[in-house]
Amino acid sequence: MYLKISVKNQEKEIENLNMGRKKKIKKIKKVKRRKRAKKEQEKVVIRKSVGQNTLKTNDEKIQIKKIKKQPNEKKLYNVKDYVVYPKHGVGKIISIDKAKMGDIDITFYKVLIEKEKLTLSIPLNQQSHLRPVSSISQINKAASILKSKPRIKRTMWSRRAQEYDQKINSGKLYELAEVVRDLNKKTDIIAEQSYSERQLFEKAYNRLKSELEVVLGEKAQQKMDKALKFKENSLQKETLL
Repeated sequence: MYLKISVKNQEKEIENLNMGRKKKIKKIKKVKRRKRAKKEQEKVVIRKSVGQNTLKTNDEKIQIKKIKKQPNEKKLYNVKDYVVYPKHGVGKIISIDKAKMGDIDITFYKVLIEKEKLTLSIPLNQQSHLRPVSSISQINKAASILKSKPRIKRTMWSRRAQEYDQKINSGKLYELAEVVRDLNKKTDIIAEQSYSERQLFEKAYNRLKSELEVVLGEKAQQKMDKALKFKENSLQKETLL
């Protein structure tokens, strides 16, 4: 009898152990399921955030396309107006045209530089490079600069030539007058002027003269000659004509 009881007790203990193991296994499975569910939720969240970011980047791209348009600016000049473009001098606006470059609409001035037989296309948003023709008071001041004494620096000619060229291409009336004044040789002997000096002088002289002609007409030549004392220097005058 005693043996039967002990055997039964052992069987019960074994059953209890098995039950405990089954419960532990169930708990472990539940924990694993929860972990998997959490991971899946995290993946969904990541996908949503990535989708939102892609939408944002697409929106940003669309905005950039909108920005790629010529800024709206008021027209400062009209057709038949005379303007000064620094590197080429006086020109006349012959038309205001529109064109497409890709998806961008561009409005631009067509400027004719008669002396160089050149037509420039200048976009409206770059019209700050142009300036209007000088007034009579500004021309009178330029004439007084021509009458004044030359201010020649004691430096190498190559350096001075660069400075003169920069002044000529600046498009500024007074700087142009300074170059003409400094390179003007009040003598009949052309040999005293080097070839490069003559070239720079003629370039500055013609640029200045073309601007004065727009305002003064035929009197421009007389005004410049008087200021530079070309009546006394007829030979140098002939080389410029």
